[in-house]
Amino acid sequence: MKSQIVEELGNAEVLLPSLIADGLRANDRVKARLSMLQEVGRRAASATGGHGSGVAPFDLGEECRAVGLDVAAMEALAGHATLVAGKVTAPGLGALGAGIWADVEAMIHAVGAGDAGAGDAGAGDAGAGDAGAGDAGATAARRLEALRAGTALGSGDALAPADILALTSLSAEGRDSLHRLIMDLHKDLNRLAASHAEEVLAGAHVYGLKAEDRPAVEAFMRGVEATRRLKFDHPGLATVATRAGDRLTIQNDIGETDAHVVVITQEADTITVTYSDVHRARAKFFVACFDDFPAQWSGLGTKSVEGLAEGGVFFLVTGRLTDTDRVAREAFLEALGAALVFLIDWNKARKTLRSWVPKADAVRILQWAARNRIGHRGFLEMGGSELVAAAVHHAAPTRIGFGERLDGVLGREAAVSFLEAVLRISAEALLDGSALRLARDRIEAELVGRLERVDTALLDVVIRQAGLAREVAVAIAQHVDDLAAGRGSDADELARRARAIEQKADRIALEARGEIARLDADPAVAQLVNRIEEAIDDLEQAAFIASLAPQGLDGALLAALGHLARLAVAGTEAAAMGVAATAEIPEGSRIDSEAALAAFGRLIEIEHEGDVAERAVTTQVLRGDFDLRAALAALELARALERSTDQLAGFGHLLHAQVLADLTK
Repeated sequence: MKSQIVEELGNAEVLLPSLIADGLRANDRVKARLSMLQEVGRRAASATGGHGSGVAPFDLGEECRAVGLDVAAMEALAGHATLVAGKVTAPGLGALGAGIWADVEAMIHAVGAGDAGAGDAGAGDAGAGDAGAGDAGATAARRLEALRAGTALGSGDALAPADILALTSLSAEGRDSLHRLIMDLHKDLNRLAASHAEEVLAGAHVYGLKAEDRPAVEAFMRGVEATRRLKFDHPGLATVATRAGDRLTIQNDIGETDAHVVVITQEADTITVTYSDVHRARAKFFVACFDDFPAQWSGLGTKSVEGLAEGGVFFLVTGRLTDTDRVAREAFLEALGAALVFLIDWNKARKTLRSWVPKADAVRILQWAARNRIGHRGFLEMGGSELVAAAVHHAAPTRIGFGERLDGVLGREAAVSFLEAVLRISAEALLDGSALRLARDRIEAELVGRLERVDTALLDVVIRQAGLAREVAVAIAQHVDDLAAGRGSDADELARRARAIEQKADRIALEARGEIARLDADPAVAQLVNRIEEAIDDLEQAAFIASLAPQGLDGALLAALGHLARLAVAGTEAAAMGVAATAEIPEGSRIDSEAALAAFGRLIEIEHEGDVAERAVTTQVLRGDFDLRAALAALELARALERSTDQLAGFGHLLHAQVLADLTK
C-alpha cells in the first residue's frame, strides 16, 4: 500500500491493518535485538575475564534469521564485543541500538494510528496508568522519549553495562523500562489486531466493518470487478476498506505510481473522494468520468511531499456527493470502481495517440474508450504506436508518410474513428484470445476502408461541380424558353452569372487536384474532376453565345435549341446522380451500383439525343432563310450545348469504369 501518500491525504486509518502488521513484525525484531544486546554484554564480560575460549557458541542465529536480521553481521557483532574503559564496545553496536529505537517507534506509530479508530486503546501496565482511551500512542511516545534521554544506546559503539541491564530487564519498584514499554505496546497491538481481523469482501480486504458498511464496499467492488480484466497483466487495483469511528474508508492503489491513489470515505449520506495524481490531464480526465453524477469537485491543487518517486509534486482533487439516497450513493461508488482501470497507463496511452492525432483528440479517444468500457491497456499490450504504424505500412505505404498524422490524411473525425476501432479491436482480441494476426488484419482493413471513404469524400467535390454545371444549363434553357415565349430576359446577367459559376468551378477543381495529389488518391477521381470541368467550360461558352443571340429568332429554331438545352440539364442531373451512387458502392450496396450504371446509360442516351438535336438545328439554319447573326448564334449555341453533352458522355464512361473497379474489389 502507498502509505506515505495516503497518510499525506489525511486518511491514515485505512493504513491501520498494514501498520498493525508492521508493528507486530517490529515487536519480533526488537525482541531479537534486545537478546543480541544481552549477548553482546555477556560476550564483552567473558572476553575481559580471560574466558574468551570458553564462551558458548553464538546461538541466536535462528532467532535473527526469523525476523530478517543478518545472521553473519550479528555473529560478528557478538564476536568482537569487549570491555574498554568500563564500557561494552563492539563495531556495529550503535547500529543495533538505532534499530531498537526504530522498531519501538514503528510499534508506537501503529498503536497511535489505532487510537482514533479503536477508541478503547490504552497503554499497558506500569508507567501507563495515566493513559486514557484513545491516547495510548501519545503516552507511549512520551515514555520512549524519557527512556532515550537516560541512555547512550544508539549514539555510538560503546555502552555502559548498567545501561544494557536497565534496557533489557523489567524494572523494580514500578519504574519504567524499555522492556516494559515493549510489552505494553505488544498488548496494545494484539488488542488492535483482534479488532481488525482481515476479511475478504467481494475482492476487497476489509477490517472492522459494520453491517451497514458492507453494501457500500460491495458496490465499489462491483465496479472494480466489472472492468478489472481490461488492465490485462498490469498490476494494480488492490482495495482495502476499514471503519474508523463514524467513517467508512475505501482505498485503492490504482497502478504502480507512488502518488496515484484514490481514497473514498462515507459518513452518513455523504461520500467524499480524494484523488491524487502526478499528471494534471489525467486528474481532469478522472473527474470528467463522473459528469452524470451531481458530485461537487474542487479545483486541482498542487502538493509536495518529500521522498515520492515522481519528485514529490502531485495534483490533488476532491469530490463530494451528498443529500442522495442509498441507491444513488451505491451507483456513484460503482462508477468510481469501474473507472479506475482506465487510469492505469493513461498518460502513456495519451502520448502514444498524440503521435497520430492532435492532443485534444487523443483525450477524446480515451474518454470514448472509458465510456464504452474498452479501455486502452489492450492497445498498449498489442504494441501501441507500432501497431498503428504496421497497419499504415501495409495498407497505405504511399498515402501516409513517416511521421505524418492520420488526421491530415483521413480527416479529423475519420482519424478519431479509426483509432477508436484500433482500441476496440485490440481489447477484443486479448479478451477473446483470438489470433493477434487476425486482429492486425482487422485493423488494416479498417484503415483501408477509411482511405476509401477519403476517395468517396473527394467524389463529393465532383457532385458539387455537377450541381454548378446544372445551374448554367438551367439558366440557358430558361433564357431560350423566355425568347421563345416573347418574355424579356436579361442576357447580360446570363453571361455574368455563367462566367462567375465557371470561375468558381475552376477554383474547386484546382483545390481538388491539390488534395488528390496530397492524399495520393485514386487517379480516376481526378479524371472525373477534369471532365466535369470541361463540361462547365462548354456550358459557359453556350451561355455567352445565348446572351448575344438576337431577338426574334424563329420559333421552330428556338424550340430545337430549347430541347437541346434541356438535354444538357438532364445530362448534368444524371452525372450528379451517378457520382452520388458511385460514392456509396464501397459500402457494398448493390442498389447503388445499379443506380450508377443506369446513370451511365442515361448519359450515353443524352449524348445521342444531343447529336440528333444539334443536327436538327443545323438543318433548320442551312435550309431556312435567316440573317447572318441569327444563323451564327443558333449554330454556335447548338454546337456548344452538344459539346457539353459529349463531355458528360465521356464523364459517364469514366464513371462506368469506376463502378466496375469498385465492384471487383
